[in-house]
Amino acid sequence: MPSPVRPGLPVTPALTIPRAELTERFSRASGPGGQGVNTTDSRVELSWDVGRSAVLNETQRARLTDRLASRLVGGVLTVVAAENREQRRNRDAAALRLAALVADALAPGPKARRATRATRGSQERRLTAKKQRSDTKRLRSSKPRRED
Repeated sequence: MPSPVRPGLPVTPALTIPRAELTERFSRASGPGGQGVNTTDSRVELSWDVGRSAVLNETQRARLTDRLASRLVGGVLTVVAAENREQRRNRDAAALRLAALVADALAPGPKARRATRATRGSQERRLTAKKQRSDTKRLRSSKPRRED
């Protein structure tokens, strides 16, 4: 997980969230677990305050706030992991999930599409095909139509 060179949670090559800015909370996970299920606090909630983070510049902060608006509560991003029985594995899973979520939100959006028009030839081909289809259906009809 964390590298000895960069203490904290690596998100992108340029961004690492310091461990001091992350808050972990443990609780009992739901579901089956055997005898230890009532005593083991293996569910992990990992929180990061996006609004107060010192590692983000204003552009990154605005992008995260905008793209993760539905996931932020009071400017805090929270990720939960409870799929493993071991607390350590859930801590690692929550850290990976948080890093992936932040990296995805910081990634630049898709290139804007430039509006284009249909060519004159494509419009003419489309209208010719429509006329041919109309003629085919007209010839199948049991009542002959008058040509004006």
